[in-house]
Amino acid sequence: MKMAYEKLFDCEDTYATVQEISGMEGEPGQEDIEFANGILDGINEHAEEIDAIIASASKGWAVGRMPKVDLSILRVAVFELAFDKKAPKKVIINEAVRIATKYGGDDSPKFINGVLGSIANNGEN
Repeated sequence: MKMAYEKLFDCEDTYATVQEISGMEGEPGQEDIEFANGILDGINEHAEEIDAIIASASKGWAVGRMPKVDLSILRVAVFELAFDKKAPKKVIINEAVRIATKYGGDDSPKFINGVLGSIANNGEN
């Protein structure tokens, strides 16, 4: 999520740089780096489709006006729901809500749960 957030500002930071800026300790494993980069590549490859899915499920909220943290969380989760499909929908949604609770605003967990629930229930993936 943090890498996706950085990309909203056209940063070219590496996984290690974002990890250092975030205050996370320990060296990232190669698998972690490849996983994060795979998600970012997927988000970039399917950006228009991902944002269209988010827009259709977030009634009353334009993608461009969403808080950047919420948008980053949603983009990662929607990529995983619609294109990656390696994890169960419930796991993806629960993880997104957990991240929103930690990094988002007071209303972020409810908003993200609602948007992702709508996407999962309506088969928009």
